[in-house]
Amino acid sequence: MSQTNTIDLDKQYDVSGDLYAEVIHGLSQQPRSVPPKFFYDEVGSRLFEAICETEEYYPTRTEMAILQENLDEIVAHIGPDCVLVEPGCGSIQKVRQLIEAAKPHTYVPMDISGDYLQEVAKQLVADYPEVKVHPAVIDYTKPIMLPSTPKAARKIAFFPGSSIGNFTPEDAVDFLTNIAAMVGHGGGLLIGVDLKKEPAILSAAYNDAAGVTAQFNLNLLTRINTDLGANFDLENFNHHAFYNEHEGRVEMHLISDADQQVHINGTKFDIAEGESIHTENSYKYTIKEFHDLARQAGFTPSTVWTDTNELFSIHFLENIE
Repeated sequence: MSQTNTIDLDKQYDVSGDLYAEVIHGLSQQPRSVPPKFFYDEVGSRLFEAICETEEYYPTRTEMAILQENLDEIVAHIGPDCVLVEPGCGSIQKVRQLIEAAKPHTYVPMDISGDYLQEVAKQLVADYPEVKVHPAVIDYTKPIMLPSTPKAARKIAFFPGSSIGNFTPEDAVDFLTNIAAMVGHGGGLLIGVDLKKEPAILSAAYNDAAGVTAQFNLNLLTRINTDLGANFDLENFNHHAFYNEHEGRVEMHLISDADQQVHINGTKFDIAEGESIHTENSYKYTIKEFHDLARQAGFTPSTVWTDTNELFSIHFLENIE
């Protein structure tokens, strides 16, 4: 018997209040910033999917190829009838491969965008009626509470796309520690990690010729205008992304083209010409650097898979300590 397409969201997170508080806080700092988790409203999620299709953005197609080429070995690490948890559910192309091959008992997609999450969950319920789907509206940057799932089932987290790079190394350890606690002893984490490489490759990936990444970056201001009643003039901001070799990260910024005043619900910000709003970091790692982070969080590195050019890596980590 198949499940219906009515999905009950486990709503543990209210994005509206958090958006206001964190935007006001971030814009009040010097340098100014807005957390990248707010990129992913429904429009932002769609734009990110479009980024993944651009010629310059190698991570998605490279990670997909690594998954496809090593799927049997990856599934052997995951094991049968697990609870598969995906914090920050984005494109479902990758998790489809795992669902079809590993046949988990339950799939728990997590995101802060409830509308997008519900749409994704409905697609998967229709396509995989044998898998229980429990979507949860969660801010995965904080300690994670799982919806009701089978207690005896092994828990495996799936965190593809090198989203771990959006955290500072210190925050990445905190995040991985939360994941280790969520999956528990005997659980595991399958995670995509972008590797250090030539800066020109990285610069091109975040400055695609079609300008999709620029639209994605600017949509953050559109969202703040829409959801918080702000008056950002998008024509006065430009997308700027570059590789900071000293920090080992790609940085994304929105640069003001003019002196301007922005109002958000009674709070005023005077933004000078040339001033930046820092919207994202994407840290790149060597395999050893990432394994060091994983060990600090209580994980034991098990197996790592890479492409022949060593652009990208997929790691299986175990919580066996």
